[in-house]
Amino acid sequence: MKNGLEDVIAAETQLSDVDGEAGRLVIRGVSLEHLVDDASYEDVVILLLGGLIEGNLQKEELRRRLGHMRTEVFADIRTIDDHILELPPVDIMRALIARLPDGDDLEAALRLLAAPAVFLPAILRLKNGDKPIAPSSSLSQSADILAMLGGGLPSAEKVKALDAYLVTISDHGLNASTFASRVIASTGAGLTSSVLGAIGALKGPLHGGAPGPVLDMLDAIGTQENAKAWLNQALDRGERLMGFGHRVYRVRDPRADALKLALKPLIEAGQVDRERTELASAVEQAALAILKERKPDRPLDVNVEFYTALLLDALGFPRDAFTGVFAIGRTIGWIAHAREQALKGRLIRPRSVYVGPLPRAA
Repeated sequence: MKNGLEDVIAAETQLSDVDGEAGRLVIRGVSLEHLVDDASYEDVVILLLGGLIEGNLQKEELRRRLGHMRTEVFADIRTIDDHILELPPVDIMRALIARLPDGDDLEAALRLLAAPAVFLPAILRLKNGDKPIAPSSSLSQSADILAMLGGGLPSAEKVKALDAYLVTISDHGLNASTFASRVIASTGAGLTSSVLGAIGALKGPLHGGAPGPVLDMLDAIGTQENAKAWLNQALDRGERLMGFGHRVYRVRDPRADALKLALKPLIEAGQVDRERTELASAVEQAALAILKERKPDRPLDVNVEFYTALLLDALGFPRDAFTGVFAIGRTIGWIAHAREQALKGRLIRPRSVYVGPLPRAA
């Protein structure tokens, strides 16, 4: 028995391989650094769903059908009222997704991929007192998300950056939310049930789907000159440095490097707060040096949260919406794992060891 199922193998998968010792992520046979270079969101959908669901998954056809699904699910935002609007964005998104029919075919999968992409921008605009913007079926998924969020066509640099993010976080082994989706799928429930369970797991602060506190940390540090003192004081208080360390990776998280590279075109085009990125770079270097000195026996390096926060902030998402954006990207991984489990796996039913009181003898 291992508490937390540490190192317990619970599934065979062809979807992704996380090598924590080497700092490598492989998604369906393609290393992350090669995939993120030129793949769009639609490309990774085809890559992950191939062979797991019936239907034609050619890129142009997929783009057309996803666009149609976005316009179809937009009608569901009419159910958002003032009461539900008081909830955090990811909770509203989850409530709207719960209205979708359960199914296990390509149509159900595409509806679930389109829904969070439409719901989150609408939710954010409503919370800000603005009218939701209807999706455009002619745009790519990433371009339409940004258009629905801010109005008008987004720059090519921003579309590329969001594509890079959605590709980077599309799948990542048997993490908590993905395992939840597989457990639900193993019972024979539909894809909507699996995605809802996964979102519930993603909400937890230990999962890593909420990188907003990285920005809180940068705001608290304020200036590059203050970085070293602030970080040392935080460690003295027993606090965790946000954006550093990972349950699996013993070296640098490869997703952090992918997102750092994705930020560069935005910086060069003047579409990001250069002062904040310079502060982040100084904090990164100071934190790595301090962690190496103070915790030499623990492999603590930059994780995906650090540059996720900077990238999503540059794209105009408020920090309380970061978990929702993560869900937009990870839904394809949840669906692919659910389908793989349903096709090839058994009902997931582990045993427990009873450690409670024994009944009294007669």
